[in-house]
Amino acid sequence: MGKFQKKRGKSSPEVSTASLPDIIFMLLFFFMVVTVLRDSEQKVNVVTPTATELTKLEKKSLVNYIYVGRPVEKFKATYGTKPRIQLGDKFASLEEIPLFLEKHRSKVSENMRPGIKTSLKIDNSVTMGIVTDVKQALRKAGQLLVNYSAKPRAK
Repeated sequence: MGKFQKKRGKSSPEVSTASLPDIIFMLLFFFMVVTVLRDSEQKVNVVTPTATELTKLEKKSLVNYIYVGRPVEKFKATYGTKPRIQLGDKFASLEEIPLFLEKHRSKVSENMRPGIKTSLKIDNSVTMGIVTDVKQALRKAGQLLVNYSAKPRAK
């Protein structure tokens, strides 16, 4: 019969790093595909008011953003200095709000449509007249869930 001996002094084999670049590139491509980039450039200056009672929006994919403010410097020559409405990535008029809402509504599944909200990001210096006009256009379009964006008040 043979004698069995334990081999001592031998170390375990090293971990192969040959597949490490493949893993890194797979992670890179994954994050490139999954990352959502900003879909619109802000063309109006918006300094939102401060508030004490704030609620965070849950599902941001169900939120329409309407910006109201004065155009930024590079658009002042074209659009002037009066407050303007920005829908998505372009300046718009009040008559374009229902179409903007309908485009977003068509992208959302049928069962999620009742949860669609409109968030108004309005500059501090804008008068209430244009805000009221936007709210009336939203009401006529059937968009009754409206949120006003604000930043937290410093304590």
